[in-house]
Amino acid sequence: MSSRLGEVLVNQGLLQPDQLQVALRHQQKNGGRLGTTLTEMGYVSDLTIAQALSKQYDVPSVNLKQTEVDPDLINLVPVNLAIRYQIVPLQRVGTILTVAITDPTNIMALDEIKFMTGLRVEPVIASEGDIREAIEKHYGDEQSLELQRVYDELAADVDEYELELSQEEDVDLSELAKSSSEAPIIKLVNLVLAEAIRKGASDIHIEPYEKEFRIRYRIDGALFVHMDPPPKFKDAMTSRIKIMANLDISERRLPQDGRIKMRISQAGRKKEIDLRVSTLPTLFGEKIVMRILDKEKLPMDFTILGFEADSLRRFETAALRPYGMILVTGPTGSGKSSTLYACLNKLNQVDVNIMTAEDPVEFNFPGINQVQTKDSVGLTFAAALRSFLRQDPDIVMVGEIRDLDTAEIAIKAAQTGHLVLSTLHTNDAPSAINRMIDMQVEPFLVANSVHLICAQRLVRRICKDCKQAVKTPPETLVELGFPPAMARKIVTYSGKGCNKCNESGYKGRIGLYEVMEISPTIREMILKRSSTDEIRKTARQEGMITLRESGLKKIGAGITTIDEVLRETAAH
Repeated sequence: MSSRLGEVLVNQGLLQPDQLQVALRHQQKNGGRLGTTLTEMGYVSDLTIAQALSKQYDVPSVNLKQTEVDPDLINLVPVNLAIRYQIVPLQRVGTILTVAITDPTNIMALDEIKFMTGLRVEPVIASEGDIREAIEKHYGDEQSLELQRVYDELAADVDEYELELSQEEDVDLSELAKSSSEAPIIKLVNLVLAEAIRKGASDIHIEPYEKEFRIRYRIDGALFVHMDPPPKFKDAMTSRIKIMANLDISERRLPQDGRIKMRISQAGRKKEIDLRVSTLPTLFGEKIVMRILDKEKLPMDFTILGFEADSLRRFETAALRPYGMILVTGPTGSGKSSTLYACLNKLNQVDVNIMTAEDPVEFNFPGINQVQTKDSVGLTFAAALRSFLRQDPDIVMVGEIRDLDTAEIAIKAAQTGHLVLSTLHTNDAPSAINRMIDMQVEPFLVANSVHLICAQRLVRRICKDCKQAVKTPPETLVELGFPPAMARKIVTYSGKGCNKCNESGYKGRIGLYEVMEISPTIREMILKRSSTDEIRKTARQEGMITLRESGLKKIGAGITTIDEVLRETAAH
């Protein structure tokens, strides 16, 4: 197209021959399309090129900025073809598909679209800039398209990255390292990481199967397939990530753990991102999971976590006490660490000595002494706690109470003038009492040391950009737990799905909280070994809001959906 486009513009008197020669030399040196080069050099405009081609080949031209693109047709032309051929489907009438294209003489492009769709293809000409904007609007943003371009580049040279390794063969380390350092592989890995950060993913899953190689992102707690590269890429990609994480690329039989530090530029400013890397040998290769640790996204303010006003008041009152124990309970991934970090951030003052034992240390904070436990060398939670008590601490956080040894030392600390924060794995706040007693902790120690227990869950927020009211029968709301009078008035919402939320209808998450103070009455019940149900009943009488009730309040406020609350809470 380069020579034809140049000749067309010169023949129509729109470009001087010497200008064409300068542009062609620039293109040969720097690459890219001639049309883009000409517009960047200021010789002609996008619109001039489109009009010239329209006149030369007697093909209609169209202004895409003023033309509606049928979204149902976008799926007819895959993004890789749209980018490669600079083409956008516009409308379909019967068996005729009209497409906007920058080069109407590209018979290969038109034939491929015809073969793929089974339709007769009729081209119209649009400017290169308009088509680029239309592709980004309907297929994805610039970073997603760059990822696709690199993917296509790799796909074209797939044989270069085929290592065909098996468990019985010797691993050619030089070949493996060489393949992982090829520029396209580096680009692909970097873009996979950058795209995950841009989309707000918390984890990246890279998964090899017998006939498939899958990359998934976990966004707002749910996994989404991001791309499916050919399986031949898996060894080179795996090796590249292991090199970045300072792991042994020759060891493919044992799990490994490492970290990657990245400095990225986002919204015009630079920031550091940590990725915690875990590799695991599977039947068809190493599965890699990378946890993205972005300190800027860590909620450090109690008011944005999702606490109801009364629950927040109870939690803050307990956190400001000089001694005693606060327990945060919930399953893995329920936001317990975020709540504890927010609490520590509030308590972190120059006159306070804060010590933490964590496995692993996810975020580091100035002014807080954080210890990474390592069971293999004997540095367990219990061992760290024993050492803490000789370090003149005011506040101690232990990542999790897993056993009697850790529980007893934590309780000793709470009873000797220290504020202790920790977590447990229980379904709700009242269950934590009997969980500790089941660990063989004496009831009188639990009753006298624990001041507050907070259970929590995370639910997805409805996307603000596609939020819409939905009809929910009042009887459904009553069954969920709403009072009948309120059920008749409440408006429920859901997300329709849009580009901003990856078509999920959800964007971001918020906590549901159940905060139980250990009142004198509940303390007596603990000493009497009352059941969990009896403790729960008394706590509710004293004003405790349950997880389900916290969810109902957020449904009523239009923050989340019924499905999310049902998924994460149980009625009591």
